[in-house]
Amino acid sequence: MAVAVILGAMGAHALEKHLAPESIESFATGVRYHIYHALALLVIASVYDKLRFPRVRVAVQSLLIGILLFSGSIYALTIGNLVEVALAPYIWWVTPLGGLLLIFGWAVLASAAWPIRSSNI
Repeated sequence: MAVAVILGAMGAHALEKHLAPESIESFATGVRYHIYHALALLVIASVYDKLRFPRVRVAVQSLLIGILLFSGSIYALTIGNLVEVALAPYIWWVTPLGGLLLIFGWAVLASAAWPIRSSNI
């Protein structure tokens, strides 16, 4: 969460003067998703001892990796633009993969909350 706040401040104050508006908007999207999912992980952590489902662990891991890939790739692409290094041809696939992991994490978390029915019913 601290990293998201630091990067958000950097985007709002330092990068704004050096990048095109669409690059700033992409960076802001990365920060927003980073913060949303970091907050979700904090909520999950606060009740984790009550859950203890193996699926919750999978969901947390998916969300963490998803944040790293989704937001991290956006950060890398934006910083690459700043220093004039074209990273997009090499890491274009990382952002959607991170997004898929975020979606998967939420789906697994939802399935962990879903009641399990007995196979005898």
